[in-house]
Amino acid sequence: MVRERLANPEFQRTSWLATTRPDGRPHLMPVITTWIEDAIHLIVGEGTQKGRNLVADDRCVVATSSTTLPSIDIVIEGRAEPVTDEDAVRRLAEVYRTSGWPLEANGDKVVGPNAPTAGPSPYTIFRIVPSKVFGLPGMLGMDQYEQSELPKPTRWDFAES
Repeated sequence: MVRERLANPEFQRTSWLATTRPDGRPHLMPVITTWIEDAIHLIVGEGTQKGRNLVADDRCVVATSSTTLPSIDIVIEGRAEPVTDEDAVRRLAEVYRTSGWPLEANGDKVVGPNAPTAGPSPYTIFRIVPSKVFGLPGMLGMDQYEQSELPKPTRWDFAES
């Protein structure tokens, strides 16, 4: 169920990215995420705190929810790897462009108008490689379903490379 929800076009939405600052303090910020090529991707400006954090320590958590009823909350623990293949960057920029954010590929970066959650361009696209994924029943629409119809809390573990 989680993969289908993530692949749903309505999933391109604001999610929350948790990273760690170099001094160990947590950092939580909204990001625009999308499920492309069987992975969750996000875009950050090079000068942003979250961008600097991911370069220094690639461990992160992304949390989001699906509003398709019955809703499900999704938490992805993993590592962020920058997408550097220029063909992949072009494909990913096209996905964002067709969804309304007019980004253009420029080598291994994307450029375009400022986004409130991404900071100023140029942007780096990160692919989140999951180590654990949690799917939990969301609050939205819970009252419209029988308990047996709601998603069950589930955890998936992935081998770390």
